[in-house]
Amino acid sequence: MKTVEDLLRQEYFEQFEQLVADTRPTLDIANLARVLDVTNGVAQITGFSSLGADELVTFADGTLGMASNIGAQRTGVIVLGATDRIFPGDRVTRTGRVAETPVGKALLGRVVDPLGRPLDRGMPPRTDEHLPVERPAPPIIHRAPVTTPLQTGIKAIDAAIPIGRGQRELILGDRQTGKTSIALGAILNQRDTGVISIYCAIGQRASGVARVIQELRAHGALERTIVVVAGGQEAPGLQFIAPYAATSMAEYFMQQGRDTLIVYDDLTRHARAYRELSLLLRRPPGREAYPGDIFHIHARLLERATQLRSDLGGGSLTALPIIETQARNISDYIPTNLISITDGQIYVSSRLFDKGQLPAVDIGASVSRVGGRTQLPAYRTVAGDLRLFYAQYEELETFARFGTQTDTATQTTLTRGRRVRAALRQNEFDLLDVPSQIAILLAATTGVLDHIPVDQVADAVRRAADAARTACAPILQSILDGDPLKPLERDRLVQAMTEALQTPPHGKDAG
Repeated sequence: MKTVEDLLRQEYFEQFEQLVADTRPTLDIANLARVLDVTNGVAQITGFSSLGADELVTFADGTLGMASNIGAQRTGVIVLGATDRIFPGDRVTRTGRVAETPVGKALLGRVVDPLGRPLDRGMPPRTDEHLPVERPAPPIIHRAPVTTPLQTGIKAIDAAIPIGRGQRELILGDRQTGKTSIALGAILNQRDTGVISIYCAIGQRASGVARVIQELRAHGALERTIVVVAGGQEAPGLQFIAPYAATSMAEYFMQQGRDTLIVYDDLTRHARAYRELSLLLRRPPGREAYPGDIFHIHARLLERATQLRSDLGGGSLTALPIIETQARNISDYIPTNLISITDGQIYVSSRLFDKGQLPAVDIGASVSRVGGRTQLPAYRTVAGDLRLFYAQYEELETFARFGTQTDTATQTTLTRGRRVRAALRQNEFDLLDVPSQIAILLAATTGVLDHIPVDQVADAVRRAADAARTACAPILQSILDGDPLKPLERDRLVQAMTEALQTPPHGKDAG
């Protein structure tokens, strides 16, 4: 006869046997892999039975990587961080998600990397929403025409190369010719417009980025700007995803109905980072060792800039990509690619820069394919023929250097052209509002400045603009309201500025 202890022992073993019978051992071969080898920016891994394109993986030290070249035996992973603590044999795990970045108002005024990690010694931004860094561009049916101007505060651009909200306007030129200053000026000039700005530094030196941040802070623009930095010392993977992450941050505000401006500084370094990654991933090189999809990576980025329809919020994303040319060669591989993608280009000439014509914008070589549709009507009245006149003046000036005799009309054109060129000069970050620009351009193109010595034009245009503001304030306000400049109003502005320049400056006698 069984005792109580025997019965309890039997019940225990029956439960244990049932538990063992119900257990089915499994091998988790889909979520664990090993590092085969690692180079600067790229790791080769093996072991995953399934892996999605652009899926994030995590290395043993916590560094993230993005799956790129997916093969049956090995997968090339773009490492989004340093590789000095990743070794062959280390474990790699899947995350089940693609690369994403935090978005939201908490990022305004912050300096972050492409993954949203703070670089300004502050706490991590408290955001409740994330967006993938790679997102499809809005379809054509969701887009509206670009008609609203985005004023840069720079006379030469707003008058001759107007930029509209939702446009993609390329800024190109040789090294150290003022490209970043133009883009930064456009950001600073949005202080009273409600436009959210994103400055994306790709492969830049830390000192250059620090200067940009200091200028934004000094002019009170940092609190409405997000600075995304993937510096030259960072991994090429971070440099590659930086512009896409910055665009996702801008798209969050665009989808809220806000107008946004994003500066990519610069896409030349972005292309070089992608070329480095592609060669390390053993992709076939093409022209200048760039991979075959180099055009596509920039096209899919810049196509995300747009003006949305009003029923979709009416937000916009304006892109100002910057690229660097070599020896004024705008027909090089990357420049021609981006010129064909964008809606126009602002060409910054090293020749003009060396002559002291700042900003060194070559009006003849620059173009905005959106054109005057984005300008206020008064701009079209005052500066409609500026490009043609300036081109004629430069051609006549070239012939005049040979000492050829010129008639009275040619002399008049040369005299006025020199004043127009001097009037278009502008100090860095000395940004002008629309009324001041209209007054200065009107004075330069109608001959008000013809009797002013060239070296005194800068002072004269300031006096002329002040006189127009004082004597014709209602006219300038109507210009801001979008009303066209009528002939009678134009004559009143010219008369007020002419009288102001006939009067000696305060503190000087007529002699």
